[in-house]
Amino acid sequence: MIQKILILAAFLISGLTSAAQNDYLESDAEDVEKTYIGGESYEVKTFSQNFKAKKPKNVILFIVDGMSLPHLHAGLTANKGSLFLTNFKYMGLATTHSANKYITDSAAGGTALSTGQKTTNGAIGVDVNKKPIKTILEEAEEKGLATGLVSTSSITHATPASFIAHQESRNMYEEIAADFLKTDIDVFIGGGYKHFTERKDGRNLVEELTQKNYRVEQDINTIKNIKNGKLAGLTASEHNGRMDERGDMLPVATSTAINILSNNKKGFFMMVEGSQVDWGGHAGSTIYVVEDMLDTDRAVGKALEFAAQNKQTLVVVTSDHETGGMTILEGNYETGMVKGEFTTGGHTGIMVPVMAYGPGAEQFTGFMDNTDIPKKIRKLLIGN
Repeated sequence: MIQKILILAAFLISGLTSAAQNDYLESDAEDVEKTYIGGESYEVKTFSQNFKAKKPKNVILFIVDGMSLPHLHAGLTANKGSLFLTNFKYMGLATTHSANKYITDSAAGGTALSTGQKTTNGAIGVDVNKKPIKTILEEAEEKGLATGLVSTSSITHATPASFIAHQESRNMYEEIAADFLKTDIDVFIGGGYKHFTERKDGRNLVEELTQKNYRVEQDINTIKNIKNGKLAGLTASEHNGRMDERGDMLPVATSTAINILSNNKKGFFMMVEGSQVDWGGHAGSTIYVVEDMLDTDRAVGKALEFAAQNKQTLVVVTSDHETGGMTILEGNYETGMVKGEFTTGGHTGIMVPVMAYGPGAEQFTGFMDNTDIPKKIRKLLIGN
């Protein structure tokens, strides 16, 4: 028990910024973390459902890592019955198994969502034979669209890495960082600064990014004022911390990326990951799940605000897998109280929600596999 308390204390204080890439898997919440007692709610806008065409010019894909219906409902309850996500009128469910396991990890789940192909657990942007698969982000680049990635984790972590890197192991962080230099991605914002600078091969990828005309910044308050050009926002040495440390980094980074990418007259594709709902599930912490569901929802609100005004942008929200086997034992819409319970400290095979808003949103209804999601996006955005 004493050891568990010490682990939890270190986990809460550090916010994961000084932890190793996978330390979030080692956390274990006490009963005090199982109940979110409630807090201040935020106002949610209702957006117009009128759009300019049947196909989008821009696509914003949100991956809420670890989310299934209980996590979503926990967020809805905590914000007293209202979320930006309730603007989504077209909804479906997706299966998430990998090529070799009923229970996927984030690498295989991310690769399925980025390429439309199944792969083995642990693999990043490669097929079952370890051969690279072109991602939807890379295809968008080839069509002249602007591209971007945003994450509250390290930008080299499994989910964002799956859209830009091709490595046989998700743990090859330095190799994944080097893969960014092989692309023309316009904007990426997340942690992972050390994987670009403190490297075994001696390369300084920040210097190389600068030579490729990227503006490299670490302070989100500086990043949020950038309106154009190429941007590498590396906001933490490894992962960004929990909400009490990182603040509104995700909504701010989402808005910043949209502002920059929308300068491209041909359109854009971007992926935004709310990484740490997954970590709350691993920790068995309702509090952690709720705070990151609400943080991601506010980021979704920024995307919806742009999409409603632009009228040419498709916003899709889904997850790579469920984490924690979460259920809700009690709640209160008036106070925002949520009492959760978790059946596992790992992932499960439960289906995940798929939600869509904008031109082409009607394509994302019913039962589907996670590989269907990028195929639908590709057909709508790229045309093949």
